[in-house]
Amino acid sequence: MENLGIGSRVEHPHFGRGIIVEVAQEFYSIWFKSQQTAKSVSKEYKDLKVITLMDAGEASVSSTSITIADIEAALDNILDRRLNEFQLVPLANKWNNGTMILQPADATMQAKELPIETFFHKIVMVRDRLRLIEQKINAHKGLTDEEKVDMHQYITGIYGSLTTFNVLFKEAHHQFKGSGA
Repeated sequence: MENLGIGSRVEHPHFGRGIIVEVAQEFYSIWFKSQQTAKSVSKEYKDLKVITLMDAGEASVSSTSITIADIEAALDNILDRRLNEFQLVPLANKWNNGTMILQPADATMQAKELPIETFFHKIVMVRDRLRLIEQKINAHKGLTDEEKVDMHQYITGIYGSLTTFNVLFKEAHHQFKGSGA
């Protein structure tokens, strides 16, 4: 199997069909559509079945080829996974184990108390989701630059409205920054 070139189509018993995207000295790097990632497979692996053999410089397009749309879908998948991983943001020490109390003006109504850590977590989630929206706007193919700038102005305004909560953050680089920053 050492003569397989980039673009060769193969089938792996566990990962399914794939295409060789890199050839190294001892292994192939194979992009598997079912896994939406590339895996390293030893050149000596006996259970790798060749579907289409490609020599260096040869090009072919078939119904099983990986398209730009497949690659874009894989990138979207990766970005969604990475962007939905939330960063651990520390609460300022003075608020640790604190309680937030919302006291209505009407004395007949009961106050609402919640751990400040819970409130802080929700503020951080709002911040992270705003960042995700910004990235989606930047990557959107159907929006013009003018439309992107217009939408970013709204997000910047939201950040500015949320600067009140910066007192909760331990580190300044995690804080909200409006248009004045």
